[in-house]
Amino acid sequence: MTLPLPRVFIITGVVLLIIGLGITLLSTDETGPDAPQADSLNIQTQDLFESIEGTYRPDFSLPDIHGQPRSITEWNGKVVLVNFWATWCLPCLTEIPELLTLQDDYGQQGLQVVGIALQKPEEVTGFVSEHNMTYPVLAGEAEVIVIAESYGNHIGALPYTAIIDRDGIVVFTKAGPISRSEVEDLIADLLM
Repeated sequence: MTLPLPRVFIITGVVLLIIGLGITLLSTDETGPDAPQADSLNIQTQDLFESIEGTYRPDFSLPDIHGQPRSITEWNGKVVLVNFWATWCLPCLTEIPELLTLQDDYGQQGLQVVGIALQKPEEVTGFVSEHNMTYPVLAGEAEVIVIAESYGNHIGALPYTAIIDRDGIVVFTKAGPISRSEVEDLIADLLM
């Protein structure tokens, strides 16, 4: 089932609000039995996503920002970091420099970052050029929602990231922004 694009935006906003509220609650100085616990808040937000970790990656094809068809199979044998994002998503924009750095530092060892924008290709082209995004950026609307769902993101959260090992197994998924330090050890182990 695919959701109409405006509904996805609303749902994405609600999820980000829930995640933000959880972070706000965790950053308070409350202690005691009634204080929010990090583990319980994490479980509540992660329960919104069906984990596909440990399964073979879903196949997909999408056009890149130049209209050329690209397939996930193009990067078989590499460690692939798939990042779902949009130019209107502020948390997405904060992680792009981290993704560029990861691609620059680990690309020669077999890492491939692939950005998947939830927008028409022509809406993303200028942004990609302006921000010197050197990794492949694919784009689409309804088809991106279907692909994100196949990767375990059933509520349309952005950003959303999946890491796939060299054998095509999904080893990591996360809703919300990622940082270099958060995934660097995992990537380094997968590249060995």
